[in-house]
Amino acid sequence: MKHLETMVCVFILCISIRNESSAQGFLKTSGKQIVNEKGQNVLLRGIGLGGWMLQEGYMLHLNGINPQYSIKNRLAQMIGKEKTHAFYEAWLHQFITKADIDSMHAWGFNSVRLPMHYNLYTLPVQDEPDSLQQTWLQEGFDLTDSLLSWCKANHMYLILDLHAAPGGQGNDLNISDRDSSKPSLWQSPAAQQKTIALWKKLAERYKDEPNIGAYDILNEPNWGFESMNDRNGLKETINKPLRELLMQITTAIRSVDNKHIVIIEGNGWGNNYRGMFPLWDNNIVISYHKYWNSNNVSSIQHMLDTREQQNAPIWLGETGENSNVWFTSAVQLLESHNIGWSWWPLKKLGNNNPLQIETPKSFNAVTNYWNGHTKIAPTPAEVENAIMQLAANTAIRNNRIQYDVIDALFRQPFSFTTKPFVPHIVGKTGAIINAVDYDLGRSGAAYFDKDSGNYSGNPGSRMVGNRGRVYRNDGVDIYEDPSQSQSYYVGSIEEGEWLQYTITVKKTATYKLVLETASTNSNGAVEVMADGKAIAATTQLPATGGETNWQKHTVGTVKLTKGVHVIRVMVDSGGFNWKKWLLEPDQ
Repeated sequence: MKHLETMVCVFILCISIRNESSAQGFLKTSGKQIVNEKGQNVLLRGIGLGGWMLQEGYMLHLNGINPQYSIKNRLAQMIGKEKTHAFYEAWLHQFITKADIDSMHAWGFNSVRLPMHYNLYTLPVQDEPDSLQQTWLQEGFDLTDSLLSWCKANHMYLILDLHAAPGGQGNDLNISDRDSSKPSLWQSPAAQQKTIALWKKLAERYKDEPNIGAYDILNEPNWGFESMNDRNGLKETINKPLRELLMQITTAIRSVDNKHIVIIEGNGWGNNYRGMFPLWDNNIVISYHKYWNSNNVSSIQHMLDTREQQNAPIWLGETGENSNVWFTSAVQLLESHNIGWSWWPLKKLGNNNPLQIETPKSFNAVTNYWNGHTKIAPTPAEVENAIMQLAANTAIRNNRIQYDVIDALFRQPFSFTTKPFVPHIVGKTGAIINAVDYDLGRSGAAYFDKDSGNYSGNPGSRMVGNRGRVYRNDGVDIYEDPSQSQSYYVGSIEEGEWLQYTITVKKTATYKLVLETASTNSNGAVEVMADGKAIAATTQLPATGGETNWQKHTVGTVKLTKGVHVIRVMVDSGGFNWKKWLLEPDQ
């Protein structure tokens, strides 16, 4: 469904969300808390606008063409600089609009993290006509002003995040759009001075704006100062150049703005704080980033200890890109320790974010060529058409809203109840229900799947979750039927797994329960429960001659009274694929 058609439904979905106070004056630190001007604790629930001002190749399904400058260069070679510029202008002005921020507010977010690319605000060092001066570009400031106005209209905080600094702040090149053939931020005094000057310029512009929540002054530095063998700074023990630059940026900000919080990030993608303390300002928040590890106290203990030792707030500035199960347990963990969070990202080509950008088929032809899957290059006209359609698809009206992700972030951490994913109405002719439209809710409440999250940061773990990476973001493995576009089925089914469906029956009647499945063998077996009672004993599912050769099998008969009922399909033996189930009147 498209955005404008679903806003009412989204609002209804979210009215039960625990409501954190909206923006009320400047944020500041008070001991280990972030508070508003009334002195009330503020728990930031935010999300980052990754991919907007700064593209990362993985978000576009590109392999090996990661920094944005590489993508731009490749496009310019194929369609010319003028058409490439037109694409990026279309991208910047459609990717994020007021409708995105309105939606975020309705879903329950109270803050937005803006990953900024410096080259929208100022020229690269090597392009400056006067090395002693900074040239300011209006486009970045205008985009930021518009975003701030939308946040103000929704009483939300905007956190400015320098995601791509002049020269680039690390060896993970795509994060900061770093060109490794040029001096990095750490190798160029001119790039450091430009970074400092940019923050002073931003602070001058926004010093009196209470809806600016904070300045996140350098995203995910990852650099080995002591040894380049430690490319990403994970083993760094001193971090002196990083600390000195952050102190210089803070001094520049404080020369014009004493009101706003300064957020700092450690080395090693924001987590290595060795040598970074003591803090040098009384209004600093300590940020860290968390991906693909367990959601238990031990996983955040180092930051809890840091909060105590420094008597300063901590904030999870980036996390996400996992399954809904992981999301729910992460929010539970964080909020139980009064840690605010910012998810990543709002949207991309992929299903584990609140909004999914649909991939144009024409763009697949481009990525297949760039990724080396095909040898025939698309024509310039085909490339231009593909990328302009992609830019159009970034607009929220063309996005797919992932209700399950939103529910996992805001309702499921505080509720074990389930609700229908879509309405399932059983009328006079019965009902046809897609297997993938099981209830919204936690694992163990709405469904059970054995491998429901990506914990690859833990030794010996597997990267799992929804193996098919389509339609929904729970642990359930969902695939697209190759014979029919936007038709999905549940696969990789294992013994002990189950799915639940809440249905509404319009008239009391007896129904045949029919499953539509496919399998190359006859190993699969299911049993079915209705309102906690068995209605179909273990039933073997026959081979159908192919993994997507769908056939219907009657597995039982049930009398259902008028009203709401809960059906659970339990897997006694896996090895089959499942597309639909039907309730047919038993004539």
